Amino acid sequence: MRLLLLGTGGYHPSEARQTACLMLPEIGVVLDAGSAMYRVRDHLQTATLDIFLSHAHLDHIVGLTYLHDVMHERPLERVTVHGDPEKLAAVRQHLFAPPLFPVEPPFATQKLADKLSLGDGGRLTHFPLDHPSGAIGYRLDWPERSMAYVTDTQAALDAAYVEHIRGVDLLVHECYCNDDQSERAALMGHSCLTPVAQVAAAAQVGRLVLVHVNPLADPTEPLDLDTARTIFANTELAVDKMAVEF
Repeated sequence: MRLLLLGTGGYHPSEARQTACLMLPEIGVVLDAGSAMYRVRDHLQTATLDIFLSHAHLDHIVGLTYLHDVMHERPLERVTVHGDPEKLAAVRQHLFAPPLFPVEPPFATQKLADKLSLGDGGRLTHFPLDHPSGAIGYRLDWPERSMAYVTDTQAALDAAYVEHIRGVDLLVHECYCNDDQSERAALMGHSCLTPVAQVAAAAQVGRLVLVHVNPLADPTEPLDLDTARTIFANTELAVDKMAVEF
């Protein structure tokens, strides 16, 4: 399975990174619709598209307004945006309020099911994350592979979500900043480097890829990977347009 990390930054786009958007083109699945959503059009392989939102903060939903362009040259039979009902209602009411965006959005919305079947014999489950106004993490399982997506939360060994990601082959986890900015991260409901690496080790995942990086950080070295790798050796920093095979 191929995962495309189309947007790997947090809060707002920078010269180096667009905001959260991950894509599994083989099965027509997108995780979050941040400012990198426009890149989806270059990788469409299916006639349908299912977009799963972690929450409704702007850096994770603004790309829904780009769907008209995404579908301009490649019309899709169906686009469904899945999420928490309260967050989906907020998207409809506020992001697509006529004074802000006076064109009907080209998608249907769907409340998250407890378990949802995916292409290639897979299934998707979700779990709550601790973040201001609430967020959702996702786990995707196939018979021979698995991954989890955890964004916008404070990593901690005693966090409830750790059990939900246990043993996945690939963990894509937010890491907004290094350990010296822990107070800022806590204020914003985000994660620092050491706790994320500790969670990966405790959950016995196969591979850790860090996303949702602080846009104000040095784009070439925003995180101290050497520190992370002393805790969990198989740690990588995502960059925009990175492809991960798992």
